[in-house]
Amino acid sequence: MEQDFAPDIRQDLRRIAEALERLAPPPQAEPDFGGARLFRHDATTGAFIAAPDYALPLELLIGVERQKSRLVENLRRFAQGLPSNHALLWGVRGAGKSSLAKGAFMDVARAAPAMRMVEIDRDEVAALPVLFERLRGRPERFVVLCDDLSFEDGAAAAKALKSALEGGVSGPPENTLFVATSNRRHLMPRDHVEHRGAIAAAEDAEEEVSVSDRFGLWIGFPPMDQATYLAAIHGYAERFGLDRKDLERRALQWAQLRGSRSGRVAWQFIRDLAGEMGKTLPV
Repeated sequence: MEQDFAPDIRQDLRRIAEALERLAPPPQAEPDFGGARLFRHDATTGAFIAAPDYALPLELLIGVERQKSRLVENLRRFAQGLPSNHALLWGVRGAGKSSLAKGAFMDVARAAPAMRMVEIDRDEVAALPVLFERLRGRPERFVVLCDDLSFEDGAAAAKALKSALEGGVSGPPENTLFVATSNRRHLMPRDHVEHRGAIAAAEDAEEEVSVSDRFGLWIGFPPMDQATYLAAIHGYAERFGLDRKDLERRALQWAQLRGSRSGRVAWQFIRDLAGEMGKTLPV
């Protein structure tokens, strides 16, 4: 009886093995970072998608000189293989955090051919440990950027990020620096207690605050005052030939209608003014 069934069993096992091979994901190809400096990472496929260089010149970011110098100096040290810190850029919306992160990278990368930036979506934070391991040991030096980082779903993503920044028993990759932007210094949503309950929220908050402590460099972006806002307006207008007698009055009206003053609001006003005057902008 055993001999009669043996061929059938072997055939069934062979079919199962073939089915498992078809279900297994194909091995990931070695990434090619030679054709660009900016990439987006797709955590689902593991692909690195090349993107064009960031076009906004760093000098166009007005009113954030202190923040600009601190981040650029940190990135220059990293590019040279010197000690540097993971950076958290936090503060009010529209202050230029994302633009500064990309503009500072481009400023440093022009003199450092090995520099690359890999941007990830905030929903892919859980995949960071795997991403960091893929980048470990490569000849390039990677700035991994996560824009608008927060932990909406509790402590799971916070633990993954902390694991990536610490690197486990092997330590963090020497060639990888993490930069995040957020509207909140401690990365936790304000309605966290309502959704999770006081005790669970307190435990998650401790986990999330411990993650923000892993960033050695905190760069804050306070609200923009009127003088700085107008300085940004004049800087843009002078650069692009948009000076007008009523420039300040119209810029203040624009900000009043938007309900805020920020670098983003100033740039949106300049774009509207350039369109009205029939002029194009290079960025």
